[in-house]
Amino acid sequence: MGTAFQSGDALNFFWFIPTHGDGAYLGSETRQRPPEFAYFREVAQAVDRLGFKGVLLPTGQSCEDSWITAAGLATATERLKFLVALRPGVTSPAFAARQTAALDRLSDGRLLLNVVVGGHPAELAADGVFLSHDERYRQADEFLTIWRELMSGRAVDFSGNYYRVEHGRLDFPLVQQPHPPLYFGGSSDAGHEVAADHVDVYLSWGEPVHLLAEKIADVKARAAKRGRKLKFGMRLHFIVRESEDEAWAAADKLISRISDEQIAAAQKRFASEMDSVGQARMAALHGGRRDRLEIAPNLWAGIGLVRRGAGTALVGDPKSVAARLREYQAIGIETFIGSGYPHLEEAYRVAELLFPELGIDGRRRKVSGDIVNEFAVGSHSAERRISAVS
Repeated sequence: MGTAFQSGDALNFFWFIPTHGDGAYLGSETRQRPPEFAYFREVAQAVDRLGFKGVLLPTGQSCEDSWITAAGLATATERLKFLVALRPGVTSPAFAARQTAALDRLSDGRLLLNVVVGGHPAELAADGVFLSHDERYRQADEFLTIWRELMSGRAVDFSGNYYRVEHGRLDFPLVQQPHPPLYFGGSSDAGHEVAADHVDVYLSWGEPVHLLAEKIADVKARAAKRGRKLKFGMRLHFIVRESEDEAWAAADKLISRISDEQIAAAQKRFASEMDSVGQARMAALHGGRRDRLEIAPNLWAGIGLVRRGAGTALVGDPKSVAARLREYQAIGIETFIGSGYPHLEEAYRVAELLFPELGIDGRRRKVSGDIVNEFAVGSHSAERRISAVS
């Protein structure tokens, strides 16, 4: 099995539903897979069967709606949890509370919520949101204050700078109490304040261990001042192969069709159109240069050359990648939200190659030792036949 994590250590491994599309090469339409529900269902059912704890559904103009997609996938899966976007500013707290109750009940308590304040002003403007960066977090604070009160079953009267609610209530009970867990990622001071006040799990994109440790320490300290204790998670990609050489060759292949012009255009767009501190930290890891992509042992920033948001991957053989995950776990990371291109095939690679090193039970049925086929050479069946002849 390899060197597993200690049995008492909590480790949650999630995967990603590519609701904006999928493919084998970044920056290319070759072998591209369109965003279709049938494919999302294939990925969700595979990761449910393989032993992943949950899936993240992204949000934004280029993505299918995460709430509606999760509702469909919940009826097609058994154990899988769904991390969907809760969008302060884009929806009202009371309406979001009713959506939460409905999906929590429909999924029989498998709903998780990802609070997304947003770091793309142009996209937010298209949704009718015209607040500055820090104002959006102040609005989120009011939103979550109201939402959490509604979740508690109490009647809500609230008057703030961004919301006014009179006699608000939630009539339908939740499966999870007091409410589905709140996940949140925000790298700015304003984001850390919201995390300290409201959320259960603080998320970060994949950064070198020492940089991520600094963020975690800051969020922990702010939460401690409020008498709160948070859990921590990380969002990143995985390229795991049987050998280091195979893994790095796969990483090179993934970005082999990206042109220098595409990289320059993407980096310019991220810098000029986004006010996300987390996005700025991602871009600073590689500076748009192909020769600066391995930013720490096994941590590769090639995906961030053209993809906004999570732009780093752990690349290597199972033992190396597991060793890096142990380093992140040592600073407090309990949940890893992974992805890989294409997402269906890479989910199998992660489960088959990496899960044994992590001590994760893949829950897949084993082939009986009495079956004789091309995968059972030297099995119990063959041994039994040999002993019978002798």
